[in-house]
Amino acid sequence: MENVPSDVTKILGPNEQVQLYIKEKIYHPKFNIDSVVLTSQRIILRHPHAAGLKKDYTDFSYADVANAILDKGILRSTVKCVLRFNGEPLHLRDLPNSDAERAYGIIRENIARFQSPLTVGQAPMAAVSYQAYQQQTAGMAGAGGSAPAGISSGPVCKKCGARSAQGARFCASCGQSF
Repeated sequence: MENVPSDVTKILGPNEQVQLYIKEKIYHPKFNIDSVVLTSQRIILRHPHAAGLKKDYTDFSYADVANAILDKGILRSTVKCVLRFNGEPLHLRDLPNSDAERAYGIIRENIARFQSPLTVGQAPMAAVSYQAYQQQTAGMAGAGGSAPAGISSGPVCKKCGARSAQGARFCASCGQSF
């Protein structure tokens, strides 16, 4: 990995680490060299201009990236990042294949870390078995409460003793036929 420019390290957060720095390869002389910095928290696009005296930065949080696609060519590849809230995808074009593969892996890993389905928008729920549900509804019916419609008057399984809904041909708990 090439040395990360000092202007990029100054804009990093306290716990943010650079995972990959890619400087665009230019085959003809040019003053402005765009670069891509993949950190542990975001993708930073660095755009120096005015003979390198001024720099613009654009960053994308991994939480805003919905998907990453690697379009691999013979010598060069493109990594396309589909964004959640903006219709325009982010294209990292003309990257050497090795850099593109590493960038794709880092982006996919961070997408999974920031958008884990177990941590985003899920309320904690306790697992309840069907037998525990039956015992709870039986307790409600015996304590003056009312059991769900159709369960209190259904057949009782000879194999497991569970009560099923009226008109059922098989036990909902063990599958035994009535």
